[in-house]
Amino acid sequence: MNTPGHELLRTPETALLRERDASLRELNSFGLPALARLLVRVRSEADVRRVLADPECGAAPKLVLGGGSNIVFTRDPQAVVLRVEVRGRRLLAERPDAWIVEAGAGETWHDLVQWTLAQGWPGLENLALIPGTVGAAPVQNIGAYGVELKDRFESLDAVDLVTGRTVTLDARACGFGYRDSVFKRPAHDGGLAGKSLITRVRLRLARPWQPALGYLELERRMAETGNTAPTAGTIFEWVCAIRRAKLPDPAQVGNAGSFFKNPIVSAEQCRDIIGRDPEIVHYPLPDGSVKLAAGWLIDACGWKGKSIGRAGVYERQALVLVNRGGASGAEVVTLARAIQESVYGRFGIRLEPEPVII
Repeated sequence: MNTPGHELLRTPETALLRERDASLRELNSFGLPALARLLVRVRSEADVRRVLADPECGAAPKLVLGGGSNIVFTRDPQAVVLRVEVRGRRLLAERPDAWIVEAGAGETWHDLVQWTLAQGWPGLENLALIPGTVGAAPVQNIGAYGVELKDRFESLDAVDLVTGRTVTLDARACGFGYRDSVFKRPAHDGGLAGKSLITRVRLRLARPWQPALGYLELERRMAETGNTAPTAGTIFEWVCAIRRAKLPDPAQVGNAGSFFKNPIVSAEQCRDIIGRDPEIVHYPLPDGSVKLAAGWLIDACGWKGKSIGRAGVYERQALVLVNRGGASGAEVVTLARAIQESVYGRFGIRLEPEPVII
């Protein structure tokens, strides 16, 4: 018997759970209200092809939804929402130079990090506690504490949402950039947003393991503890402690993690800002450009702890916008735009949001 609001989309091979007028409030980490006209849970590549073959779903626009940790709903999506729930994780290959690990796109990212470390395959420890799913990791090219997903990436499988064909893409084909990939870019910009659904991701964990410690907060931990040669497990614990101290748990306070990208400016621009604000937090990059800490810029403009309506700036980290209870997507966007204008007015820098705004 079907539960209320659910129905089975039957095909000769199997049945998919299809939900009409499905609430998305619990499926996005900001806890924003939205209804999906039609939501289908995808647990395999075959499920995607069955959806594409369905008369109602096949030709309709698609919105791919993973853990919902990088999305802001300002309205009800008109597209068919494909909730990715592909599971499974395994060691695909053990080579002299690397462990190759494969995981289903519906796996929780932090659980994968914990699992690889428990198996004795280090390399993902700097990326601990990043919310979301494995399939969303390459879309956003997630990164933290000196490591980005692209640094550990081998390849992924994705299903073309037009042809139903499965393709395997390497790092070059994914077009990774800073918190960016081909999966975030629209079709008119050569991207695959809404055109492809990631089902499996493979990661390359290098042997021998080399720790990534060139990040200010990790350097502080080494100085505080006197441990200048931490294990992967220790780095994992440090990263978790740092994140928990300054970032809200989405299960307790609705948020999408870091809301803005850290802006990258020229060395000349950075020198000009330092001349006016010597304490600005900045990180020189190998190409000569400089990454500025967006959280510092926002805090310098006085936004930490402030609110517009029911959306606010987190008291411990100005880079995080939060749902103070019952916020709408419109309130979040209004707050974000006010912050952008404030930072631009003082520093001449336009902050770019990390989440996808629907």
